[in-house]
Amino acid sequence: LAGFEAAASTWERDLLPMRVAKYRPEMLDQLCLRGLVSWGRLSPRARTDLTAEPTRRSRLVPTSAAPLSLFPREDAGWLLTVCHKKENDHAPNSNTISAVARDLRQYLTSHGASFFSDLVRATNHLKAEVEEGLWELASAGLVTADGFDNIRALLDPRRRAGRGRERARRPRQSVGRWSLLTPHSEDKIQNHVERVARQLLRRYGVVFRDLLARESIALPWWNLLVQYRRMEAEGEIRGGRFIHGFTGEQFALAEAVDSLRAIRRSKDRPAERLRISATDPLNLAGIVTPGPKIPAQPTQFVILHTGVPQPATPVSLSRSGMNEVG
Repeated sequence: LAGFEAAASTWERDLLPMRVAKYRPEMLDQLCLRGLVSWGRLSPRARTDLTAEPTRRSRLVPTSAAPLSLFPREDAGWLLTVCHKKENDHAPNSNTISAVARDLRQYLTSHGASFFSDLVRATNHLKAEVEEGLWELASAGLVTADGFDNIRALLDPRRRAGRGRERARRPRQSVGRWSLLTPHSEDKIQNHVERVARQLLRRYGVVFRDLLARESIALPWWNLLVQYRRMEAEGEIRGGRFIHGFTGEQFALAEAVDSLRAIRRSKDRPAERLRISATDPLNLAGIVTPGPKIPAQPTQFVILHTGVPQPATPVSLSRSGMNEVG
């Protein structure tokens, strides 16, 4: 899942519990606080412009649907370089952030990683204002934190308000520090094309051009094609036509090919039904499988019946339900 972006509210509700047996939030917290895993928005949809005229600025409104990614901390450099380069190529429209968020960003730039209490004291803003400012910066892809509980605290409105059981169980803000999430210069990141190519193989097993539709870390296919041909020539991966209905070259890990052959040879395949979130990378409806695309929205779900997607009824959330989601 490294480098895959999904709505912030779905990571611990839909994605991780499906893949980790008996998942608990403490598992992710430990990985983050030990410096093994980091989180953040890798590819902001719009560049945050702090120099534009106030009358021409449009306010960035953070929501729980803001895309975030989880990734090994050591991979942050090349992931940010690739994603920010892709966004710069598209020349998005300029956006802006609030005055509080600008104060927080300026302080983090000059002082480095800081605790929440330090940000409140240094900027002379209310705690609620600092929380909202950090949420803006996180949604814009400008900041990250030592622990995932930092973003968890911002997603939960009851916890931010200091109400209910959350107040007694956890502090309003985690002890982790906040810091800027900035890409390294491109010349410091070597072989980022190879890293993207390998990451896509880890995610899908079989890679071809159409799969890049939902990827924020994807490079132009011709760049990846050269790398995949090199890996095939060295015997690391296999090239061929593994999935019918798609034009162009396809490349696969050896274990993925073996799995596909085992499925084809199986005579008594069970009629499995799997319910996944539409934000899940397994939602390839209209991309790999036939039928219309199902938008990657947190309230949408997909039923996979023997691998064929069937759209499920969107979840109807009351106002209280939306608060629980964040």
